[in-house]
Amino acid sequence: MTNDICNAPVALTRPAALRSWNAMIRAFLAHKPETPQHLGDTLAAAPDFAMGHAARGLFSLMMGRAELWQVAEDARTAAHEAARNTQISPREKGWLDALDHWLADSPTGAIAALEGILDHWPQDTLSAKASHGIRFILGDASGMRRSVERVLPAHAADHPLRGYLLGCHAFTLEETGEYAAAERAGREGLVLAPDDAWGLHAIAHVHDMRNEADAGIALIEDFRSAWEGSNNFRYHVWWHKALLHLHRGELDVALALYDSQIRADKTDDYRDIANATSLLMRLELDGVDVGQRWDELGALAQNRIDDGCIVFADLHYQLALAGAGKGRAAQEMADRFARDARQSGDMAARVADPGLCALAGLTAFAEGRYGHAFENLSAARPKMQSIGGSHAQRDVFERMTIDAGLRAGHFHATEQILLDRLALRDGHADRFAESRFDQLSRMRRIPAQ
Repeated sequence: MTNDICNAPVALTRPAALRSWNAMIRAFLAHKPETPQHLGDTLAAAPDFAMGHAARGLFSLMMGRAELWQVAEDARTAAHEAARNTQISPREKGWLDALDHWLADSPTGAIAALEGILDHWPQDTLSAKASHGIRFILGDASGMRRSVERVLPAHAADHPLRGYLLGCHAFTLEETGEYAAAERAGREGLVLAPDDAWGLHAIAHVHDMRNEADAGIALIEDFRSAWEGSNNFRYHVWWHKALLHLHRGELDVALALYDSQIRADKTDDYRDIANATSLLMRLELDGVDVGQRWDELGALAQNRIDDGCIVFADLHYQLALAGAGKGRAAQEMADRFARDARQSGDMAARVADPGLCALAGLTAFAEGRYGHAFENLSAARPKMQSIGGSHAQRDVFERMTIDAGLRAGHFHATEQILLDRLALRDGHADRFAESRFDQLSRMRRIPAQ
């Protein structure tokens, strides 16, 4: 038994295996595309490394793709077989337990297992980041913050991975409304970990929420080294840049970024689909004709109707189906939601509430039934955070709710949603808010027919 770069125990005795494992940890924290290669090298050098197999399983589930569920099952089998043949630490056993829980439809159980590890090894940045990632999928912003803050004292100045944990802290501070503190933590983290794409993006969130378009664009352009070498997460950073250009009214720049960067690779990764669909919808709500761009997304989403891994992903697939005019496929998604809502488990509960109402609202909006859209999207609002993602990502649904309310004439209720949205941003009104407040004022002056 030896310690890895987190100063936490692993059952690796060969130097080559430990080097690959440590390289994997750094790559995972920095969202690097080399992460699976380093993990593969680790398992090639140490095929009986139970925690390595468990990591492969958990990382597969984080991808939110139905076909990777079997990969995770196979990884679990290999992990338990390895655990029977080697001596493992409670830390490594915790990773096996986490995988078992998630495969039993309990990502909350997976989080509990990882937090149990942190009770004993709070310096374990890898387990902290994994817990952070799963909580993000479940929309647990306050839990993310509690988790990071309880292990921060164990990541002192001499901890080699402190910068990455500060990036996680920055994101949790932003998602819980502490914008100034989030920016400070993020910038401190970038000094220690200049390749921390997650920390960089946390500061971009701050600038988005405070309507600081110029500062946000400058940040992204000045810290390219933090994100240009990342995996498809770099497309998400380009997405943030596009949103900041929308704040400045530069709709043509945002659309150009869509073509040149955000959809540079026509993947069906749900995170890439979310970037694309939410940007196109924002542009359409601002009156931009996006042409045939929905067609490509709709064709990909049509193959993901039965995934059912993450509600956040499914709702963005539904945006793509609606945008591409694939009514039959959209109905198939609704039918699958109705079936899943009757099941048990963490995700099934989120499908039932708020998923069913949110999906119905998106469908009604696409069909021009704005009263029904507003009714359903409004009903979903109280629990929308539970579908996962960030405030910035879920804002597309908030914008659609507001526009549905305006179009359906629900002025008082829509005004309250606009005020709630403004409060979330500490009173910083962005271009969208200003235009909708103005529209609301004008519509109220029109005599009733």
